[in-house]
This record gives sequence, C-alpha cells and structure tokens, in this order.
Amino acid sequence: MPPLLARVQGDLNAARKSQDKARVLLLGTIIADVKNREIEAARELTDADVTEVIRRGIKRRRESIEMYDAGARADLAAIERGEVEALAAYVPAGASADEIRAAVVAAIEGGAANVGAVMGKVMPQFKGRAEGGTINGIVREELGKRA
Repeated sequence: MPPLLARVQGDLNAARKSQDKARVLLLGTIIADVKNREIEAARELTDADVTEVIRRGIKRRRESIEMYDAGARADLAAIERGEVEALAAYVPAGASADEIRAAVVAAIEGGAANVGAVMGKVMPQFKGRAEGGTINGIVREELGKRA
C-alpha cells in the first residue's frame, strides 16, 4: 500500500472513531476511487497515482461548486468547499502562477506560437502540480500580449 493511501486509510479510521460522518464519507469515497483506479491500471498504485486520484476528486468538487453557485445553492457549495480543503491536505502544494508563467514565456520564446503548441510543452512540466485550466488561462494571456 502506498504511504499516501495508508495515511488516508488511517485518517478514515480516526474519523470513524470520532464519528465524523462527513469525513468518513469523503475519505471512503476517495479510497474507493483509488481502488477502482488500481483495478483499471491492473497494477499496484504508487503515491503519484493516488495523488492523481485525489486531484481528480478535487477537480470534480470544484466543478460542483461552480454549478451550485450558478444554481444559488450556497449551502451545497459550502459543503463542497470544505471537502476541497480537506482533500487539499493530501496533495503537494501546486505550482505558483509565476512559475507557470515563466515556463509559458520560455515555451513561447522557444518557438511555440499557438495555444496547443505551448500547452504541449508546458503541461508535462506541471503534471500533478497545476490544473490544465489554470495553465491554459496563463498561456492565452501571454499569447494575447504578443499578438
């Protein structure tokens, strides 16, 4: 069992003992997602794989927050925000906007002239540390300055 998954499992057990139903549900869902990913991969998962599953869970919840905000459901959006914060504790800190911007500028100066080319050069550098939407926004901003 990867150390990160063991940590999540330990936190799940602690949440069960303290009868924190919301946290039990959240962590149980993440562990189920990890086990499903392990079945799909047909191999033992690494910490990087577990981190990716957690990041997907965070992304899914952020999308839900947007929908709940659009639907004027602040109560449900607040629950999702709490879950995002709880899951964020399990993933390493993301890349800063300045770090992403520097890589984007370097890719543009290296000859990448459109969004796809720049994204192709920059995304592998930030795999697991930044969301594609964030990087895409910075790429479009930087390309807009040069147009």
